[in-house]
Amino acid sequence: MASKPLSVVVTRRLPEAVETRMKELFDVRLRDDDTPMSRGQLLDAMQEADVLVPTVTDTIDAGLIGQAGSRLKLIANFGAGVDHIDVDTARTRGILVSNTPGVVTEDTADMVMSLLLAVTRRIPEGLATMQGGHWSGWAPTAFLGGRIGGKRLGILGMGRIGQAVARRARAFGMQVHYHNRRRLRPEAEAALEATYWDSLDQMLARVDVLSVNCPHTPATFHLLNARRLKLMKPSAVIVNTSRGEVIDENALARRLRAGDLAGAGLDVYEHGTDVNPELRDLPNVVLLPHMGSATREGRLEMGEKVIINVKTFADGHRPPDQVVPAML
Repeated sequence: MASKPLSVVVTRRLPEAVETRMKELFDVRLRDDDTPMSRGQLLDAMQEADVLVPTVTDTIDAGLIGQAGSRLKLIANFGAGVDHIDVDTARTRGILVSNTPGVVTEDTADMVMSLLLAVTRRIPEGLATMQGGHWSGWAPTAFLGGRIGGKRLGILGMGRIGQAVARRARAFGMQVHYHNRRRLRPEAEAALEATYWDSLDQMLARVDVLSVNCPHTPATFHLLNARRLKLMKPSAVIVNTSRGEVIDENALARRLRAGDLAGAGLDVYEHGTDVNPELRDLPNVVLLPHMGSATREGRLEMGEKVIINVKTFADGHRPPDQVVPAML
């Protein structure tokens, strides 16, 4: 039997079907322990492999890329976001980077609506009451939340996920507003019945709910800083399923604790698993452990895209989902 063409190292446990197919196609080293690799383990992998398959939990910075072995020619990321990879440095070293765009769109948009409803309708409070055995019966003024129909939803980042959120929001009777690096084409904007704001500040002052759907880049780090958070109405709610670094988490916690914002639903955090303790203690905050893309279907599709990218590269072609710095 001919030897398998590429040495591939996978940094985390992937769905069994994905790992099995990789084993059939490549000389792959799988991860038995489903924990993030240490920096030393990542360095060893990058010095040994032709292809590295990392995830969002792996920081592939300039220092690691600079020490990568001469064999490493592709970083095939398992996930759409690549802010944990120094794409510019990889490019200067002749290392391609690919990702898995599109497959998490619908799942993440579903989670936006889930968090929006959980915060505005106080679902976690009701759940805690029932699970704790404290419910004494229905009351006219108990657990009063807010209606989302007719409210203004501001979408920060109108890419695939932002547009999927807009479609769902329209079905709930919400008015869609958005701020984006580039305005949508007129036909796309009309289909979503969306109002464009060139000024993020002006949009923030007017919306009832803000959904953060932009990537983390140097330009979006703390885009929602203390000054901008102060522009929002005290009755407003923030939902973030994108990247935690877009929001100044300390400033957000202060606004929520002071009652200057009505609530927040967060699936991502500025410092990864080190969640601001003030956010944990607030009853008007719903926190999830980065579950936005966590569906069986989505994970399998992500794995399929990784395999296609690696196989295409192995066949001597550019991966279909190659990432270049100009895209970021």
